[in-house]
Amino acid sequence: MSDTPLLDVRGLTTHYVSARGTRVTRAVEDVSFTLRDGETLGIVGESGSGKTTLALSLLRLLPPGARIIAGAIRFEGEDLLAKREPEMRQDPMASLNPLFTIGDQVGEPLRVHEGASRRGAWERARELLGAVRISAPNARVRNYPHELSGGMRQRIVGAIAISCGPRLLIADEPTTSLDVTIQAQYLSLLRELQRAQGLALIFITHNLGIVARMCDKVAVMYGGRIVESGPVRRIFGAPAHPYTRALIESIPKPPDPAALPEGCAFHPRCPVRLEKCATERPRDSVVGDEHRTACWLHG
Repeated sequence: MSDTPLLDVRGLTTHYVSARGTRVTRAVEDVSFTLRDGETLGIVGESGSGKTTLALSLLRLLPPGARIIAGAIRFEGEDLLAKREPEMRQDPMASLNPLFTIGDQVGEPLRVHEGASRRGAWERARELLGAVRISAPNARVRNYPHELSGGMRQRIVGAIAISCGPRLLIADEPTTSLDVTIQAQYLSLLRELQRAQGLALIFITHNLGIVARMCDKVAVMYGGRIVESGPVRRIFGAPAHPYTRALIESIPKPPDPAALPEGCAFHPRCPVRLEKCATERPRDSVVGDEHRTACWLHG
């Protein structure tokens, strides 16, 4: 791995300014971090902590009213903030367009950025759909987004993202709308693509369980700032900031199905447990209309 960072962010500050210029929201404040080839950085924090604004700042895709007021973003040694708009041209599709086929949408970046013909882009689109485990890619390129499941649409977005062979992929809450099984499959696929293509990855999420599984290092954001950062094992094992500790303590810890405790399985973690909870399994109790719970507090 090279000693020179692939991405080097220094003092990045992004503010939202109201239409009249009378109110300033400090969405990202003095953020610095580095990312090397092949590394995965998890950026975590609650909603409103500045995670998504940070991602949009890195790509210079900020909405009206938001602007970068300080800092530097160097990718492969080049300062992205010094580049003109044509040099920063991005794939305009933040999500799948219901009016266009999958083949057109997966092939669009190839036509825009690499000058591929429509036929050549479609051929490559079939290959990319196969790479993200879309079955029957020859047929799927002719489908429209509404004809596919949520999990398949998520994979197609992934195919678009890797179509031009990027060195860095930024994934902002990519598993939010997926059920647990599809989420696990998607994360496994993302990891395989990363290894196969040598991608560096920035994974933005509120899910610390995903960070523990996917990331090499983590940056914890609160109030627009990175309040703690470091290797995942270090941060999870010995968090230094009270906010980080609060986040980690909030992660649900499911019991081992092979070693369930007597009585109520939740009693070792319950802050309001009764003495009988450790020895007697609670029965279902009626709490209200069509509302039931298995808890001795309502027995």
